[in-house]
Amino acid sequence: MGLETTLTRAWLKRGPLACALWPVSLLFRALAALRAGLYRTAILKAEKLPVPVIVVGNIFIGGTGKTPLTIWLVEALRAAGYTPGVVSRGHGSSGDAPREVTDTSSPAEVGDEPLLIARRANCPVVVGRKRAEAGRALLAAHPQVDVLVADDGLQHYALARDIEIILFDGRGVGNGWLLPAGPLREPPSRRRDFTVVNAPEIGPALAKAVGGQPHRMRLLGGVAERLAAPTEKVQLAELAGKRMVAAAGIGNPGRFFAMLRAAGLAFEELPLPDHHDFLDAPFDGLDAEVILITEKDAVKCGQLENLKHDPRLWVVPVAASIDGPLAELIVEKCRGCPTA
Repeated sequence: MGLETTLTRAWLKRGPLACALWPVSLLFRALAALRAGLYRTAILKAEKLPVPVIVVGNIFIGGTGKTPLTIWLVEALRAAGYTPGVVSRGHGSSGDAPREVTDTSSPAEVGDEPLLIARRANCPVVVGRKRAEAGRALLAAHPQVDVLVADDGLQHYALARDIEIILFDGRGVGNGWLLPAGPLREPPSRRRDFTVVNAPEIGPALAKAVGGQPHRMRLLGGVAERLAAPTEKVQLAELAGKRMVAAAGIGNPGRFFAMLRAAGLAFEELPLPDHHDFLDAPFDGLDAEVILITEKDAVKCGQLENLKHDPRLWVVPVAASIDGPLAELIVEKCRGCPTA
């Protein structure tokens, strides 16, 4: 069992390993509070951009479904009459300077998630280590953009924000402790404007743990597309009975596997590290007629010669569905945001 797996399991309960690390988490908590306080009191300056900024992020380390939520938010803003753009760090991208995501960009240049967002949301996307700098570059290149969505920038306080959305999944807050004793970057009591939980149901215990009157998000996906021929599509149910492997290089592979099982599929699981580059050819030698992969992984697999023509690979797109009037509430708050 690797260190990452050991910690992930330890973070879900207050066992011996978590308790041993708890004193260190107090130091982490103090430093996180100090940094946030310096920005809150303007000792450290946050840059305000001339358009409203909406930050989508999480305090639970790892994947909670931010990319589908960001795509959903871009589409909701566009439907309300806005022209949105997205800024992101771009995990694994080369260089720190702002770089626009284009049709010819590679995951190595801009990161897998920004490339997926640009393709699915069909909006300008700029990546950069400094989100404010990336935002300025995006607005200079696309002056028609009148609202920015910061993907995964919750702890990047150097960018002033007008609206904060915190996303959790069914794991809630884990054991409730901060790193390294628990999975949290900041305390669950952290302020936010909206709380979203990516889970089939939100029971009373989960709602209490995450706080903030949560809105439920579900990821829906009932179709598979062949990677080598994207126009070839089948209903997931049509794949039942085949020798199948499901692979996922995302923050929480179990969520992808659970969605496929809910569709009635039986398969061998192949969990991979988040942002896996697939250069190690993990599908070689697999005895499978069908290999199901996520859209995020397909971005990389589609650019590798040994994978992009593999007829066994099928991509499962997902779309976020959110209960209640969250879109209307965000748009209403956005319209009340001051602009420069």
